[in-house]
Parts: sequence; C-alpha cells; structure tokens
Amino acid sequence: MRIVFMGTPDFSVPALDALVDAGHEIAAVYCQPPRPAGRGKKPRPTPVQIRAEALRLEVRHPTSLRNDDAQADFAALNADIAVVVAYGLILPKTILAAPKFGCLNIHASLLPRWRGAAPIHRAIMAGDAETGVCIMQMDEGLDTGPVLLREKITIGAEETTAELHDRLSSLGATAIVSAIEKLPHLVAEPQAADGVTYATKIDKNEARIDWSQPAEMVDRKIRALSPFPGAWCEANGERIKLLGSRVVAGEGKAGTVLGKLVIACGSGAIEVTRLQREGKRAMQTRDALLGFILPDAFS
Repeated sequence: MRIVFMGTPDFSVPALDALVDAGHEIAAVYCQPPRPAGRGKKPRPTPVQIRAEALRLEVRHPTSLRNDDAQADFAALNADIAVVVAYGLILPKTILAAPKFGCLNIHASLLPRWRGAAPIHRAIMAGDAETGVCIMQMDEGLDTGPVLLREKITIGAEETTAELHDRLSSLGATAIVSAIEKLPHLVAEPQAADGVTYATKIDKNEARIDWSQPAEMVDRKIRALSPFPGAWCEANGERIKLLGSRVVAGEGKAGTVLGKLVIACGSGAIEVTRLQREGKRAMQTRDALLGFILPDAFS
C-alpha cells in the first residue's frame, strides 16, 4: 500500500521500520517539528524524523493540519491509508477522510480502557494485570473509533513504564503490519460503552511519594513514573528519584527505613531496586548507596 506515516517519539519508530520492511511505499512521514533542547537550546529533530531521514523518506512537520494548504498537500499524496502512532496533532475530518482506507491508529491500551495521552503510565499505576495494543479506525473523537485488531500482553510484577513502553512499541509494529495485510477481511468492532477510562497526561505534581499509602500503591507509582518524570522523595535533605521497586514484607511507621532500602508504607513495605541521586546518573540501589548514609526515614 501507499502509506502516509504520522508519528513523533521513540514509540513510533518500530512501526515505521516494520512498514518499510514489509514492502509498503511510504509516501511521506509527518512528525512534530524540531524543538529547542539541551544546554544550547538548539532545535532537535524528533526520533521519527531522524529515522525517516536515514531511510531517505520525505519528512513534513506542519504546525497545524487545519488550514487549506496543509489539507491540500496531504490529499495530494493520494495515499491508500495513513498510519498514526503518537503523532501529537489533532486530525480534522478532512485529513481523516483523505486516504482511500482512512487513518489507522496504533493505541497502547485495550480500548475503551485508557483512552488518551498516557495509557502505559496509567495502566501500571492502576495495577492492571494486562494491557496491549489496538489498531483503531480513527474518527473525530478521542480514541473512540472502532477497533480492527487487538493484541494483549501481561504486565510484569516489577515492570516499569520504560520496559512496558518498549514491549508495546514492538507489539504495535507487528500488529499494524498484520492489520494492513488482513484489512479486507477485518471487521471494525465499535468500542463498548462500558469500561471507558481516560489516561490523563502525567503531571509532575503527582510524582512525590506519599509513604502513608499502602505499599502496593507506592510501588505502582514508582514503576509507572519511571523513567519520567520519576517518582521522588527526600532523604538527608536530598531529593531522590525512585525508578524501580517491588513489594516486600515489612511493617513500620510510614517512611521508616527498615533495612538496606526497604521502606515502610502505610501498610506493608517496598524495596527500592533502582534510584537516582541528585547530580548523578540512575543506578541499581546497591551502587547508588555507596558512600550514602541511610537516614532513619524518608519523607
């Protein structure tokens, strides 16, 4: 097929590679424009742009798709289909209708659960046992379109957002190739009215650990916010990011250090397995604690 690919972050790159490897013609790649980053604030191209240019594909990054010129340029590509994965712009009706077979979205949840911006984070934070990807026929709503194909995976007991992100990215790449191959035989199933949840964007203000919560909730928050923005607490006047954890046996006053880096919660305890101290890189706990005097409690 002749495909317009629309994506921006690392999560989108495997899908682009998979479509190219499957022999599809990529008419153009749409992504967010380069933005200032790093100490020098120089414009930095997105992961999709970098990969697309390496593949010698045409790259476009309009700031809006709502004007006539942008819509005419898109229609002129005469695409059979558009594949959208974490693109970052709203697609108006004119864009959705332009490709012969419409626009397909790779969404990292089992719709209708976790529509919206942060489905991977929210699935872990909520304690979901499983998640997956859906290949959805896009409409004008927020992740409301009918689903053509869904693939499920189990969420690991100690899995972080970073780890689950990579697994779902790979799964989505395989699923979109399969969906396009089977497209004439797939039936788009409307999403159920029951079970709708929304994965609101992660706010840095929710990243501080509340040790009075049960250990299961503290553990899920740490893993859900790893690596970004990173759940954090304070110890010895230092702000510490907690990037990996597991629930373990233990009881004590909330925040109390029970041994090594086992910390009591409102009920139960967690063991921190990975952390990042101020001004240092992220490391396994045993390495991060070298030369660090453990406090009696974390706050």
